[in-house]
Amino acid sequence: MDKACHITVTGLVQGVGFRPFVYRIAVKHNLSGWVRNTNECVELFVQGPQQSIEDFLDELRSDPPVASNISQVIPVYTEPTDVQGFRITRSENTSDKITEISPDIAVCNDCLDDMQIQPNRVNYPFVNCTNCGPRFTIINDLPYDRKNTSMKVFPMCDSCRREYEDVQDRRFHAQPVACSVCGPHYTLYTRSGKVEGTEKILATLSECLLKGGIMAIKGLGGYHLACDATNEDAVTRLRYLKNREGKPLAVMFRDLATLRQYAEVSEAEERSLLSWKRPIVLLLAKRQKILAPGVSIGLNTIGTMLPYLPFHHLLFQVLKLPAIVLTSGNISDEPILIDDRKAMDTFLLKTEGVLAYNREIENRTDDSVVRVINDVERVFRRSRGFAPTPVVLKQDTGGILATGAELVNTFCIGKGRNAILSQYIGVLQNAETISFYEETLNKYQKLFRMTPEIIAADLHPDYFTSRFAEKRTGSMKLVRVQHHHAHIASCMAEHGLDEPVLGVAMDGTGYGTDGNTWGAEFLFCDLADFNRDTHFEYVPLPGSDRGIEEPWRMAVSYLFKIFGEELVHLEIPFLKKIEQEKIDFILKMIRSGINCPPVSSAGRLFDAVSAILDLCLYSTFSSEAPMRLESIIEPGCSERYSYFVGETVNFELTFRGILADIKQHTYPGIISAKFHNTVISVISEVIYKMKIRHNCNKVVLSGGTFQNKYLQEGTEKMLTGSGFEVYSHHLVPTNDGGISLGQLAIVAKRMEMAK
Repeated sequence: MDKACHITVTGLVQGVGFRPFVYRIAVKHNLSGWVRNTNECVELFVQGPQQSIEDFLDELRSDPPVASNISQVIPVYTEPTDVQGFRITRSENTSDKITEISPDIAVCNDCLDDMQIQPNRVNYPFVNCTNCGPRFTIINDLPYDRKNTSMKVFPMCDSCRREYEDVQDRRFHAQPVACSVCGPHYTLYTRSGKVEGTEKILATLSECLLKGGIMAIKGLGGYHLACDATNEDAVTRLRYLKNREGKPLAVMFRDLATLRQYAEVSEAEERSLLSWKRPIVLLLAKRQKILAPGVSIGLNTIGTMLPYLPFHHLLFQVLKLPAIVLTSGNISDEPILIDDRKAMDTFLLKTEGVLAYNREIENRTDDSVVRVINDVERVFRRSRGFAPTPVVLKQDTGGILATGAELVNTFCIGKGRNAILSQYIGVLQNAETISFYEETLNKYQKLFRMTPEIIAADLHPDYFTSRFAEKRTGSMKLVRVQHHHAHIASCMAEHGLDEPVLGVAMDGTGYGTDGNTWGAEFLFCDLADFNRDTHFEYVPLPGSDRGIEEPWRMAVSYLFKIFGEELVHLEIPFLKKIEQEKIDFILKMIRSGINCPPVSSAGRLFDAVSAILDLCLYSTFSSEAPMRLESIIEPGCSERYSYFVGETVNFELTFRGILADIKQHTYPGIISAKFHNTVISVISEVIYKMKIRHNCNKVVLSGGTFQNKYLQEGTEKMLTGSGFEVYSHHLVPTNDGGISLGQLAIVAKRMEMAK
């Protein structure tokens, strides 16, 4: 006798070819029934022999489409019906519940082949199928159907319609399906007129880049600026255009073989580079073959990526360059541009041309950035390819909005047990980024059918996100969350931890419960609350934010704390580069306590050491000083400096050791390695003492300082070697991009405990 089973599948199961996959395995196992999308799940009904249904369920769970991510498969056996055959039925919008929205997927090899052989897709730069192509960047509502995307204005031609309706075709129900007859197209705008037609556009663009020109190119989630990555004049001009003096630039290489000529690539890094997410991967640069010096501005890493759009592949078929700079199309600290008219106004007179296409970008999405540390991919900027995939928590998150941090901002909304983290927003210190934040939040609330009831915000009273939250407290309850507790909670949420842990939060600055600025904190905490066990000692930050922009100030502050007035007699080269009047002014500030807030910050400690070694006296971008300090580390050095752990961690002996090494003309790379080893040793010693005090063996590492590969690897290895269970970030940024997830997890836990 036939059996019947109603099955609900939740997770990332729309926009990834899931229904055609279900159809194929149902037919394979000779089952009748149907499958459909709803706005909350994929729902299906199968009928046939019991063993066939069980085999079907096994294959459903074990071999889903590569970009899918199944959360649950819930089978409920029911009465058989008179259903004949298997079909895909119309999508339904059934409730306020939602399914996951697929991130954008890099073009697949099958579609690249189609660009060579299919008459209506030869050299067509918008080719896609159920296994690849735009997703999140084109959607404006659920369920994920063409009418709810920016493809709705492109009626399918007969050929595309046949593929779309043929369940055996790779483009069956591929919502962005298109070809040269019916789909979007590019137009190149130059100061001398328009260029149309793919071949002419590619020829013009290639010639421009070869001659050292700059082009603005509309990408998947926004505009990019492109130039020859081997041409220093072009790179310098691009930096001037973006008002980006120092921050490294991302580089797209023509293929993996070419990339290997310029950077070291491990197996894990290769997997990241070739994954369907196609992020920017930070790699160690090779010394024998280099790009234009202005690309990485003296650092030993390159932000690398491989082509992920059909257009990228077409360009490198014509372009005789190994790599191009492909950086966000924006002015420094503003959001990536998505509006064609604004791109024209901003770039047309400053570049050789603007390459646009006539499909709207619904959701602005920058390139994601990852780094492989201890053979694990770590997300530093979570955007294209990752957002808006949720983190599943153990607590109910419904109705919670977490506003995030001021820098590297994301927000997070709760839906059921899903914590839905936004794409990277940026620095909330200009009108354009604030507008992007508010616009994106409104879109998320619409897409995910979410009305906030509780709003979480940082303790800092002057953050935009704090003021934003305060303005909305009329209809919502406001909950304040300490910055470093949120860091630890974000990592706990990622790993499903809901118990006491030993938290190590290392970052730049965050507002503390004592009113001071924190940034190197050892916390005994759970999701609901925390105790601060110890921290790096407080040191004055001369000029507050100005002290972050000018690391030499922090160096002077540490040295004055240790040597007092003798500071002026120290024979340290960096001091000779600073005007004596400026040093005297800073010392006067410190003595009087005017505009010198005390900080316990790992970031500021690294700033001071970097400045003392004369690596970075003035920062041209966030975290430049620590990045330069990491970049010069001499491999193989196991020495460290002395320090003292009392009620707080004191680094006087460390600085005395550094100055002694400078006096003896020790190679700066050795000094940097010894300093990093010292911080690793400090963390290990403090954690061991906390383990004894709290009888806890789980350690959670978070905070932007752990973007430092040497520090992260060394800390993990030392702690795991001592028997600790160590948890660090993989899927969510360890920097402030993960703060909103931590805020939401803390509020969700407190709500659960209050019931």
